[in-house]
Amino acid sequence: MPVKEQVGIVISNKMQKTIVVKIENRYPHPFYSKTVIKTKNYLAHDEQNKCNIGDQVLLQECRPLSKKKRWKLLKVISKSSLIN
Repeated sequence: MPVKEQVGIVISNKMQKTIVVKIENRYPHPFYSKTVIKTKNYLAHDEQNKCNIGDQVLLQECRPLSKKKRWKLLKVISKSSLIN
C-alpha cells in the first residue's frame, strides 16, 4: 500500500514538536465547472521544531501519534520570506 504524502503551508508552530499545516484541494464543481478550493488543517509532528509560519512542507501519513496527530514532517520544501 503506498504511503500518502501531502504538500501544504504551515499556519501555526506554537506547540512543542507540532505544526498545523493548511492543505488545499482544488477540483472543478460537477455542475458549474468553477474551480472549488477546499482547505483542511492537519496537525503534523515536527521533531526538531525547524518549521516557521509560511513554510511550504511535505507531510507523510504515519501511525497515530496523539488524538489528532497522524502526519509527520518529511522535509521543508521552501522557507518563508516572513520574519517571525
